[in-house]
Amino acid sequence: MPLFRIHHHTAYRYSQPVRLGPHRLVLRPRESLELRLTAMDIRTKPDCRLTWASDVFGNAIATAEFDNVSDTLEIESSAELELTSAPWPVFPIAAGATTYPFAYSPEERTDLGALLSLQYPDSMGRVSSWAAGFVRSNPTDTLALLKDLNAGVSATASYQAREEEGTQPPARTLDLGRGSCRDFAVLFAEAARALGFGARIVSGYIFNPSQPSGAGTTHAWAEVFVPGAGWITFDPTNRQMGGHNLIPVAVARDLNQAMPVSGTFTGGSGDQMSLTVAVRVTQQGAQHEAQE
Repeated sequence: MPLFRIHHHTAYRYSQPVRLGPHRLVLRPRESLELRLTAMDIRTKPDCRLTWASDVFGNAIATAEFDNVSDTLEIESSAELELTSAPWPVFPIAAGATTYPFAYSPEERTDLGALLSLQYPDSMGRVSSWAAGFVRSNPTDTLALLKDLNAGVSATASYQAREEEGTQPPARTLDLGRGSCRDFAVLFAEAARALGFGARIVSGYIFNPSQPSGAGTTHAWAEVFVPGAGWITFDPTNRQMGGHNLIPVAVARDLNQAMPVSGTFTGGSGDQMSLTVAVRVTQQGAQHEAQE
């Protein structure tokens, strides 16, 4: 059973002591049938009061509250977990959903809700037209369609790491022909929604030394809901289906809802001098360090 250890360190530096507001921490790996968390610890400098709650998606959210002013903020999380996802998963898709198009049940449509709806303005129908190009026939095989769409993201746009926060609108990723893993995940999910699928964004970590996105880094991918199989993992950055080397932390309608660390401080607009993030993922003695 693969055992992973994750160390995630975030450091803010300020030009003078500032008063730190509450910080929202989305750092606890998301447990499931395939992921069992065996240890988790979060520490901050300066010290904080840490409280836990679940958000609307069932993600574990920690809120850090601080009493003292400081010219630095360090947030360090450590986790240990067992991951049993299969490298070549078989998905038991319901008979009525093996070919596309298919109809979700009224209950499924109600529960999927906003995950069926496009999240970005696209007045020219750029993303919808691009997604429709993967529908080879009517009807067509559902899983083959989603695989083609997944592979089509990196075939259309080249991978490019971006240091700035946030994501590009999916139409912009198509127009630029490049994007980060976050941009690829958003484009895939939005294209799947344009085809009528329920889709959500996942943030977490990847361990894969052979892939261009690197090993032991934060990562973003997507999941599509298919009746019978449930949520199927698609990583468009690496043209991968299934999550044998993906460690989910949070699922969300929009990636901004799953940012690992977010918060405020009281001070001048230019007081924040730097932000550094370092991630280390270790699997059974092999490790790789990555700086963001």
